Amino acid sequence: MQLAANPFSDPPLGLYVHIPWCVQKCPYCDFNSHHQSGDLPESQYIEALLQDLDCERVAIKDRLLESVFIGGGTPSLFQPDSIARLLAGVAGRFEVATYVEITLEANPGTVEAGRFREFVAAGVNRISIGVQSFDDTALQKIGRIHGCREAVTAVETARDSGASQVNLDLMYALPGQTPVAAAQDLHQAFSLGPDHISWYQLTLEPNTAFYRHPPVLPDADQSWAIQQIGQRLLAKSGYDRYEVSAYARPAARARHNLNYWRYGDYLGIGAGAHGKISNGPEGTVVRSIKQPHPRRYLEAFSTRPRCADLRRNPVEPRDRIFEFMLNALRLCDGFEPGLFEARTGLSLHSITARLERAAAAGLLNVDSRRIRASEFGQRFLDDLVALFLEPGGKCGGDPDDAILNRTKR
Repeated sequence: MQLAANPFSDPPLGLYVHIPWCVQKCPYCDFNSHHQSGDLPESQYIEALLQDLDCERVAIKDRLLESVFIGGGTPSLFQPDSIARLLAGVAGRFEVATYVEITLEANPGTVEAGRFREFVAAGVNRISIGVQSFDDTALQKIGRIHGCREAVTAVETARDSGASQVNLDLMYALPGQTPVAAAQDLHQAFSLGPDHISWYQLTLEPNTAFYRHPPVLPDADQSWAIQQIGQRLLAKSGYDRYEVSAYARPAARARHNLNYWRYGDYLGIGAGAHGKISNGPEGTVVRSIKQPHPRRYLEAFSTRPRCADLRRNPVEPRDRIFEFMLNALRLCDGFEPGLFEARTGLSLHSITARLERAAAAGLLNVDSRRIRASEFGQRFLDDLVALFLEPGGKCGGDPDDAILNRTKR
């Protein structure tokens, strides 16, 4: 494997914080989330997160922290005081950029909607709301606990909270959904004025209730028709598509998620959180995952050594190729050749044959300045990315480790 001519460098650094509890587990959700039963161990969990941070910061020395994403689950079930304690702990342990982006996920239909101002006062400056649809019937079919009225109220409250940015999560190709219904969802979203919209297709993931008992979804042609209509509407309304499922107004792209897609580094703390850390001088990339069950995660900090790692594995150079492409080819603008070398430590010549093969198949546009998926390649992105998976290769965990920490939002 040919090494890059330029030194392997440490990329930007983010922090992902996983809070795993939900009021109710959605039937399509394959994230590490758990039904809320009784009182949440809120104070104990925050203390565990701060101990987790102490374990993680050893590996990153004095690097600047540029983004924080608090995902779940439903993090906004926690009290604002708990989020303030968490963020104060982060600030006390790391050098934090003055422009740091701090995102908190929230769901309509729970009691937290009126507390957005308190979350902003705690340090949150970006709120991501899991609306999914504004159609009451569609929401019932996908197991959501809120309706259109609660969704609108949550978004309006977030807009009035003082947060710098508000993101809406919307899904399409829902059970029985027509192009007209999908367009109505988008028009309702536009009327609320979010800065960013994550608009992604409902898929049936393994280990979900929908996978075991699948609903009837629009077929591939119907889903493609919905996607094309939606993309035109989003563009017309001023939302630039910069990633497979991410659309933003000017200057409102999600910096934390861009760091994922550019194969940046991130610490992962909390039950089931994934992390990726590079060490430029040593030429290494290491992936980590924490104990996924909340009880085991909490128990890990009551024993010595106090660390909640489930596993921590190096990413071999050949596997960095697939991981990089899995992320970077999601970006509509693709990537500059130099970024591949800086993030993987490998020469672009290592993948010349595969780049040529993908370009010959019409999946990839390649020139001296930028490499990006073609329109055809975006539609068949899985096939494109598979061209860069080494025979017998593996990532530092599951192939999707690089995008498990909420890159949809």
